[in-house]
Amino acid sequence: MTAPSTSPIIAPSTLAAAAPGFIYRALRHRAFMIGLILTGTMILSAILSLVWTPHSPTEIVIAQRLKLPSASHWLGTDQFGRDILSMIMAGAQTSIVVGLIAVSLGAIAGTALGLWAAARRGWTEDVIMRFSDLNMAFPVILIAILLTAGWGPGITNAILALGLFNISLFARQVRAAGIAMWEREFVAAARAAGKGQIAITFAHILPNIVSVIVVQATISFAVAILAEAALSYLGVGSQPPDPSWGRMLSESQSYIFLTPIIAVWPGLAIVLSVLGLNLIGDGLRDLIDPRLSRKR
Repeated sequence: MTAPSTSPIIAPSTLAAAAPGFIYRALRHRAFMIGLILTGTMILSAILSLVWTPHSPTEIVIAQRLKLPSASHWLGTDQFGRDILSMIMAGAQTSIVVGLIAVSLGAIAGTALGLWAAARRGWTEDVIMRFSDLNMAFPVILIAILLTAGWGPGITNAILALGLFNISLFARQVRAAGIAMWEREFVAAARAAGKGQIAITFAHILPNIVSVIVVQATISFAVAILAEAALSYLGVGSQPPDPSWGRMLSESQSYIFLTPIIAVWPGLAIVLSVLGLNLIGDGLRDLIDPRLSRKR
């Protein structure tokens, strides 16, 4: 994903001038626009649920349990009589909060470690990369289970597990992109001008690998939503009464043969949200990469 030495690098000062062209190409990129619509729908649902839902997502009405979609309950009700649409809207909040915090933790710490490894090289790089390898050897679910064993289940442990895993992902991506930038001619010129490693890192390296960080953040966000749903499904993520798409799937499995539609809606919400973010990530990679941009 790193541009070769013959590819032009877009200087930060030219980004504002390139913005109209980027927007025009983004509007023509079908996959990117589909992803933007799907992700925008998820975000709008979460924002809307802060002020309004068709019914209370935590209200239990046993008399209305396992109802099929109707005018009063657009997506039906679950085994406790809770409105499924309201729960999905409120569950989007959980997915977005977990994704934002976990990806932010991973991006900040991982980018710092990756830049440090690329600038220092030698034993510093080896220590950071071996830490990254060790961290990636433990799956997110295993890390979350270990945290749960010590501190109990909860959304905080899910965020910590995802954040730790994302640190390694960002560190490896940033380190690889940073090393490629350190070999470029403009960095050699900055060194000749007397600039130190820190000044070069923030003035030249970081601005030119922002695209790598943005694409990785988008993809990691999708993975975080999927992982949060898996952790909630296993009972180590979001806890009742907070709505969660993964826990909705877990609770509906006992009624899958009686009313299968109650498992369809949360599963569809997860699929469409992850698909939308992946399409945005792929679209950004196409739009930002200069080599792919010239082909369009």
